[in-house]
Amino acid sequence: MKKYYASLVAALFFCYNSYGQFFFDVEVDTSWLPETVVMPPSPLKYQVLFVGQSDTVQTTATYGNAAGGALAKQWHDFIGFTPDPDSDDLGWVSVNHEMILANDSIGDGGGMTVFKVRRDPNTDTLQIVEQTLSDGRSGMFFNVDFVNTVGETGMNCGGITSSYDGRIWTAEEWFRTSNSSIYRDGGGVRDTSDFTISTDIPGEFAGSTIAKYQNFNYMVEIDPREAKAIRKQYNWGRQGFEGGVVLPDNQTVYLGEDGTPGMFTKFIADVPGDFTQGTTYVYKHDANDSINGNWVEMDNMSLDEMLYFNDSALAKGATMFNRIEWVTYHDGKVYMTETARDNVGDRFKDGAAKGGVLDYHWLEPVRARHPNLEAKTDEQVLDFVEAGFFKDYYGRILVYDIATDKVETYLNGGPFYEESPEVGAYPNKHLSNPDGLNVMVVNGQPYMVINEDLNGTSNARVPAGINNRTCEAFLLDMSKSNPTVDDLVRISVLPVGAESTGAQPTPDGKTLLLNSQHPSTENPFPYNNSLTYAITGWDDAVAAITSIDDQVTQVGGLKFWADNLQRVIRISERSDVALYDVMGRRLRVARNITEMDVHDLQPGAYIMRAYGLETQSLEANKLVIE
Repeated sequence: MKKYYASLVAALFFCYNSYGQFFFDVEVDTSWLPETVVMPPSPLKYQVLFVGQSDTVQTTATYGNAAGGALAKQWHDFIGFTPDPDSDDLGWVSVNHEMILANDSIGDGGGMTVFKVRRDPNTDTLQIVEQTLSDGRSGMFFNVDFVNTVGETGMNCGGITSSYDGRIWTAEEWFRTSNSSIYRDGGGVRDTSDFTISTDIPGEFAGSTIAKYQNFNYMVEIDPREAKAIRKQYNWGRQGFEGGVVLPDNQTVYLGEDGTPGMFTKFIADVPGDFTQGTTYVYKHDANDSINGNWVEMDNMSLDEMLYFNDSALAKGATMFNRIEWVTYHDGKVYMTETARDNVGDRFKDGAAKGGVLDYHWLEPVRARHPNLEAKTDEQVLDFVEAGFFKDYYGRILVYDIATDKVETYLNGGPFYEESPEVGAYPNKHLSNPDGLNVMVVNGQPYMVINEDLNGTSNARVPAGINNRTCEAFLLDMSKSNPTVDDLVRISVLPVGAESTGAQPTPDGKTLLLNSQHPSTENPFPYNNSLTYAITGWDDAVAAITSIDDQVTQVGGLKFWADNLQRVIRISERSDVALYDVMGRRLRVARNITEMDVHDLQPGAYIMRAYGLETQSLEANKLVIE
């Protein structure tokens, strides 16, 4: 996380002169330097593709207003990708807008934007393709029409990209409990009259009239090729959905609810590809049913049971989770982020009173944080969680093994600290509140992509004295068994205040799409707006990941590694480090570090002096940034 705080650390670099002559400006004769540490160019290329409140989206005739254009909404979240097998273009990108906003042209509530991309044959980066849709709209960016198709949408957070064919669903997350909660004093959904459902999903839905707010909080399928919504999945239940995945069988769907308690849901279509009919289940880890295993069937033909899905599921003994957000699939296993919540309060207790239960994946993180519970029984530890005593600061990544029908912890967040360390003592690797999640396959090797969304700044989610919640994105080699936070590779640091989300690779494994959501408005343009950006070059970058430990330079008693992917110089032990230009002018100083961030240095030669705190060795070398 050092990279977050580059500006802050730079401001402190000149405060350390009291530590000795080592840190004063000196004239440096580079001819005597014994070794050169070379930082090769990054194999990755970064480009901004789409900026909220800056780029114009093409709109349909809405609320009696003519078709035209409007500035895109903000708060970019989910990114979907739909391949185009019928042309040389890569396919369509779908971007959610979580911000709730009244808009006469785009539509009230949330929203979604789609655009098409191709690969530049000269640079391998992405180009946006101009299109003309069948409804006559022409341009590069298109607003998805929800108003004229399924009623407005809202709080468009996570979603689904089918692993079978790229079909797209958007998740209407923040759970609404009244019309006033969607009306937002006239700044949200302005028409709060009762809504009559029109749908091709069988059951008690078509023709039923519901309160307007009850037409929100569904997974909603869209057609990115024509930028319009198709249907709300009333048969998957009304939940605070965040993520989901359609398996390669084009029949099974796994869904996560961002709530406490949140449900883990499964839908199996009667006919592959037709998600209007099938069976909906909720996960109950201790069901052990001879037919359905650890899944309990829900009545997805019942309007009442689908409208009040959470209460119905708890009454059937569903397993309770602490905010399941994104869901993805790879090689027989379903992965999901349990983003967590600092204080669950009475949420689990109330859920248990309705019949909900807690899974055994809680035992490991709770006992690790509370050694006094080691001697307690499993049931006593779960009672501790249910009572709201476990402060779930960091969250984790869970894995559901389809073969064993069990959920376990795949990667815990952390490391845990009671008090946040200072910047110089902050851990090189730290994961807080994983949110976005996906699997990117590069040259046949799977890598997990993890987005952070910090719930707070306490307990080492940021170093002591830091107030912003700047987040990171990480890569994890999935060939590693029993992975830990130390196995993460940082691939992107978001602008101040922004949540990291999106995490959508292109099918060829060359480009990763990401979103920067709700950054600080004090950032320079375009980083003061939500935006979608692309990182290209992963087919070359993975070689840098796997070979970094072989690229060592020995300088006296210290070893140095130049990590050109993460743009840091690693040191073999904790050291005090000073960096100079070739004229001997001191540029920066950092104490008690094992990594120095150099992402902001211009190409050229520098001099680095390091004092190893363990071996008490003072070494100097040349650093070349290519």
